Amino acid sequence: MTDHPDAASLNDKWILITGAGRRIGAVVADTLHAAGANIAIHYRGSADDAKSLQARLEARRADSTLLLQADVLDTAALPGMVEQLIAHSGRLDVLINNASSFYPTALGTVTEAQWEDLIGSNLKAPLFLCQAALPHLKAARGSIINMVDIHAQRPLRDHTVYGPAKAGLVMLTLSLAKDLGPDIRVNGVAPGAILWPEEGMSDKLKEGILKRVPLKRVGDPSDIARTILFLTRDAPYVTGQIIAVDGGRSLNW
Repeated sequence: MTDHPDAASLNDKWILITGAGRRIGAVVADTLHAAGANIAIHYRGSADDAKSLQARLEARRADSTLLLQADVLDTAALPGMVEQLIAHSGRLDVLINNASSFYPTALGTVTEAQWEDLIGSNLKAPLFLCQAALPHLKAARGSIINMVDIHAQRPLRDHTVYGPAKAGLVMLTLSLAKDLGPDIRVNGVAPGAILWPEEGMSDKLKEGILKRVPLKRVGDPSDIARTILFLTRDAPYVTGQIIAVDGGRSLNW
C-alpha cells in the first residue's frame, strides 16, 4: 500500500492555532512545528508568552511563524486575522480552534457576560473563524480540528454554560464534517484531565476526577498534541470524529 499524499508531510503548510501562546496550545504549536509545519500563533492577551514561543520556533526554523493578535469574541475581527495570514503566507492548510474560556457558573449565579464569554469563545468564535477560513481551507483541501471536552457529553457539576457550549461545538464539528467533505476534513479532540484549570477547580474535585481515571494520572499536553498531529498529518480518511484523550475517564462516569 502506498502512502496517501496528504499524509506525507507538513512541510510548507500553514496551521493557524487559536490560543496558541500558552498551555496546551503552545505545546500543540511546538509539536506541529517540529513536524515541519509553519505556525500562525494566535493570542489575545498573552503577548509575552506568544512572543517567547515564536522566538523558540524561529530558532528552530527561520521565517516559519506569524503572530496574530485578536479577541475571538469580536467576530468582526476574525476575517481580518485570516486575511493577515493569507497576505503573509498565501495559504492556510489547517485551522485548530483551541482558544477557550473555562470556569464554573452555578445555576442562580449565571450572568449574561458569562454566557457571552463561554458560548462565544467555545462555540461562536469557532463557527465564524471556520467561515472566514473556508475558501482558503477548501483551496488547500485542508482540515479543521476543534478542541472539545469530554464534558461535552457528560456534565461537570456547576458548569452549566461551559458544558452546553462544548456540546454545541461537538455538533458543529459533525455538521461541518458532513457539509465540507470531500474538500475539508473536520474532527475534534476531547481532552480529559490534562492540565488543571488555573482557577475554578478545588482539590477535592481534582481527586474525585482522578479516582475515575483508569490510568490513575493526569495526562500531558503532549498527549493532545500528538493526537492533533495524527489527525493533521496521518489520517486522510478520518473526518467527523471526536477522539477522547482522557486516560479512560469516559469509561467511569
